[in-house]
Amino acid sequence: MSSADLLPPRHDLASALLATEARLGAHNYKPLDVVLTRGLGVWVWDVDGTRYLDCLSAYSAVNQGHCHPRILAALTEQAGRLTLTSRAFHNDQLAPFYEELCALTGSHKVLPMNSGAEAVESALKVARKWAYQVKGVAADEAEIIVCDGNFHGRTLSVISFSTDDASRHGFGPFTPGFKVIPYGDAGALERAITPNTAAFLVEPIQGEAGVVIPPAGFLRRARDLCTQHDVLLILDEIQTGLGRTGALLAEEHEGIEADLTLIGKALSGGFYPVSAVLSHEAALGVLKPGEHGSTFGGNPLACAVARMALRVLVEEDMIGNSARMGDRLLRGLRESCGDVAREVRGRGLMIALELEPDRGGARRFCEALRRRGVLCKETHTHTIRIAPPLVIEADQVDWLVEQFAAALRMG
Repeated sequence: MSSADLLPPRHDLASALLATEARLGAHNYKPLDVVLTRGLGVWVWDVDGTRYLDCLSAYSAVNQGHCHPRILAALTEQAGRLTLTSRAFHNDQLAPFYEELCALTGSHKVLPMNSGAEAVESALKVARKWAYQVKGVAADEAEIIVCDGNFHGRTLSVISFSTDDASRHGFGPFTPGFKVIPYGDAGALERAITPNTAAFLVEPIQGEAGVVIPPAGFLRRARDLCTQHDVLLILDEIQTGLGRTGALLAEEHEGIEADLTLIGKALSGGFYPVSAVLSHEAALGVLKPGEHGSTFGGNPLACAVARMALRVLVEEDMIGNSARMGDRLLRGLRESCGDVAREVRGRGLMIALELEPDRGGARRFCEALRRRGVLCKETHTHTIRIAPPLVIEADQVDWLVEQFAAALRMG
C-alpha cells in the first residue's frame, strides 16, 4: 500500500487537515475553513479543486501574484548555488541587492532583516541609539511617539504600544518609552514632542485598523514637525509599500521622504521572508559591529529573491496597474455596494468596505464571498479588507465587484 492510499478521499481531505490543525496547532489564528494547495497570479485553489480569487494577497506579501515565474526561477537558481552564509562572511547577492534597492527607493543605507516585525524592532533600536549618540538625549530617556490603532507586529516591544486589547491582554509587563497619540492628528503630534523625542513611528495608511487613511496633509505636517524638532520620521510601509497603494511607497502621495522606511512582505513576492530598514546615512550609521544582527538577514537566497521581486514589480508595471485597477475597483464597489455599506475607502489596491454594525459583522459576508469564489478577511468586526495581487486585470475586477454586490445583499 502506498502512502497515497493512506490519504482520506479527496472530499474528506480538507476536514482531516483542519482537524489535525485544531488538535496540534496553537489556536492563535481564526482562518476561514478553506485549505489551499496551489496558487497562480490572482487565483488560488483548495484541496478539493475549487478556485478562488485571492483578495488578501497574504496581507500584501503576494503583490506580484502567486508563484510569479520569474521570482520562482530566481529562487530555484540561487537555491542550487548558495542559500546561507550568515553575515560572518560576504556573499555575492548582498551588494547588488543594496545597490538596486537604494537606486529604486533613493535610500542611502539598508539594514536587511527577515520579518516585518524584525524591521520594526530594528528601527526602534536604531532610533534610540541615534537619540543618544547624535541628538544628545540622556541615557535611557528616549521616547518614541506612535499612533492609536497602530499595527507594527506582535513582538513584546511592539505590543507595548499597541492600543488593541487582544494584542496586549496577559502579556505584560510592557516595554516603556512610548507615547500614543490619535492617528492623523498633527496637533497632537506637535504637543507630544519633547527634547527626549527620538522618533515618530507611523503607518501612511493603517492596514490592520481597517485601511484608515489619514487626513490630507497629515504626513507632510508630520515630516515638517520631525525636521523642526530633530526627530526621526519612521514610516512603516511593510503593507503600504511596494506598489500596494498605486505608488512604489505610500509616502509619495504627499511628496515626502522618511528618515527610516520599513519594507517587507512583497519584498520577496511571497516566496521567502525578507524585510529591510531603509535610511539616510545618519540613522543607520550609528550601528557598529556586534550591536545588531540576524543569522538569516541578508542571506544570498533572500537577496536573489528580493532583487527579482523588485525587478518584476517595476518592469511589469505592477505599480501603475495597482493605481488603475484600484481606481476601477474602488469606483465599482462604491457604485454597486455604496447603498449597503457604511463606507468604501482605499488607495490603489488597498481597500476596505466597512459595514453598518447592525449587519451582524463582516465575518459572515467573508464566508458568503468564499462560497462565491472570493477569499478576503474581516478586520475589527465590521470591516472587510480587499487587497488582491497587483496583477489583477479589468475583467477580474469587474467580476469581483459583482460578487461583492451579490454577497452584501444577503440577509
